[in-house]
Amino acid sequence: MASEQICEILNIMSKDYDHGVYPGRNSEGLNPEWPCDPFHVLIATILSQRTRDDNTRKASDALFHRYDSVDEIAEADPDEIAELVRPAGFPKQKGEAIVECCRILRDEYGGKVPEETEELVKLPMVGRKTAACVRSYAMCIPSVCVDTHVHRISNLMGLVDTKTPEQTEFALMDITPRERWSDINRYFVRHGQVTCQPNHPHCERCHVTQFCNYYANNRC
Repeated sequence: MASEQICEILNIMSKDYDHGVYPGRNSEGLNPEWPCDPFHVLIATILSQRTRDDNTRKASDALFHRYDSVDEIAEADPDEIAELVRPAGFPKQKGEAIVECCRILRDEYGGKVPEETEELVKLPMVGRKTAACVRSYAMCIPSVCVDTHVHRISNLMGLVDTKTPEQTEFALMDITPRERWSDINRYFVRHGQVTCQPNHPHCERCHVTQFCNYYANNRC
């Protein structure tokens, strides 16, 4: 039943949020000016950590307008990169990580972003969520990308009962057909931004309340 439920939830959400979401896409669903390839998505996803999507877009645009390849960033001054990505927050930490990441890609991977999760998570500031995002959005490899929205909403609805994002990732993989793995992040993030907001879920305009434990336990 859980597999059927999550597929129906994703089908409904796909109608509500037809453009989905990925790091660097703005709130109106317009494509960024930079391409959706592994390099750009990797860097944008690193920038997206602990910040809003609009800030990710600003920082990514500033960076890619100045430096637009692995080799260029690998040779760049980390302090200059930090200033370019300042809108995303934590500029020094992210600037240094991005430069080091590109140096590793250049020196150890021939300038290419690796496909395997085990290799991706060796890069600075790349965890399972970032790796899954790159694999899903840039490489078209089915992956369950669990950010705060996915972790919160899937537990709120009762689809999983987990304590950590990594536990949520594997639990969702168990109940979701592989061909729908990438849809989870695409639509749950938009649902969290627009409807099931962290501090004020708008159940009155939610179209998946029939599947939601939170709604069943809190409706009047």
